[in-house]
Amino acid sequence: MDKAHVLSDIRRIAQERGGRPPGIRLFESETGIKRHQIIGVFWRLWSDAIREAGLAPNQRQAAYEKEELLNKYAKLALELQRLPTKDDLRLKRRNDPAFPSQSAYHRRFAGKSGLVESLAAYCKDRPGDYEDVARLCETYVGGKQAERAEATVEKETIGFVYLVKSGRFYKIGKTKAPGRREYELALQLPEKVRKVHVIETDDPPGIESYWHRRFEAKRKNGEWFELTPQDVAAFRRRRFM
Repeated sequence: MDKAHVLSDIRRIAQERGGRPPGIRLFESETGIKRHQIIGVFWRLWSDAIREAGLAPNQRQAAYEKEELLNKYAKLALELQRLPTKDDLRLKRRNDPAFPSQSAYHRRFAGKSGLVESLAAYCKDRPGDYEDVARLCETYVGGKQAERAEATVEKETIGFVYLVKSGRFYKIGKTKAPGRREYELALQLPEKVRKVHVIETDDPPGIESYWHRRFEAKRKNGEWFELTPQDVAAFRRRRFM
């Protein structure tokens, strides 16, 4: 590889892009030639290589106004009939250099939710143009709210059914924090408490009742049972119920 080879590749890629010279990262990905093989070897700056190839270096894109970003995003949503993803934005930018980059949206808005919130307000002020986009925003926000509600319910209901041993007896109980419950039992009992196994579950009362019924004949007092090694093995086979 020599300077003439690099210049030839720069011109070829620029021609494929309608005359726009490639950035250094694009050049690396297209040719496999790394930056350190070029810069500091043939040229001090990448822009020097571009100029020597007979091309004008890319000018830094001025920051887009927020309204312009939303307008272009809304138009793309109409084109796709759904809210664009990051990959949609990247593809659009690749095919249309005048379209804002995905990073422009990332810098201006606080994630997808922040973008959709701003887009919904933008479309609300233009009902005749973007009614369909406004409905897409409503669907997205409703879906996110449902996801958060579901996650909250799951977080509140998840728990554990534990099996601990003290002396020759075993206790089957339920808790949201197995380690804390083991510590509390240790304070109450004269003999050392040892955790045997914990089952994660979204129905702690139901699963606790199941094991209490299964070992009913071996119940000694309350939640304490005199179990065989086979009984313990059966409990330990379950990691989630």
